[in-house]
Amino acid sequence: MSIQAADTSVRTSIVVEAPISRAFKVFTEDFGSFKPAEHNMLKVAIAETVFEPKVGGFLYDRGVDGSVCRWARVLAYDPPNSVLLSWDISPQWQVEDDPLKTSEWEVRFIAETPHRTRVEIEHRNLDRHGEGWQGVREGVAGDQGWPLYLQRYANLFAKQR
Repeated sequence: MSIQAADTSVRTSIVVEAPISRAFKVFTEDFGSFKPAEHNMLKVAIAETVFEPKVGGFLYDRGVDGSVCRWARVLAYDPPNSVLLSWDISPQWQVEDDPLKTSEWEVRFIAETPHRTRVEIEHRNLDRHGEGWQGVREGVAGDQGWPLYLQRYANLFAKQR
């Protein structure tokens, strides 16, 4: 896995032993299986994380009490090559309702061989979050951010071997 942090963006990637179509499917359909349960803005435990696979869809957590926290919007959906989402989380780690104050994260899937795929995340325009945006950058680039998500995602494929 590699990670790079520019001023207003973070890039990280990992290689998984899976064909591109499977890598994309697992990322979008099983996002909740590798998203850490403690990454939760609800007042209750998360029952499920849902990734709506269409432009205009949401990435959201549903609580055990039925409450919902929509924390990302699907801006582009191009299976099995890429997906682009908003990051609707403020520097205070609360849901951000103003789309002008959100960043975006693109996930690209690149076939290295018929059975190996490189998955790249570029989280960009972090400065759109306004005051405190550097904390968002540090959070998503840090050990509990995208590197953790990608490692847990890659572990799903390792378990299947």
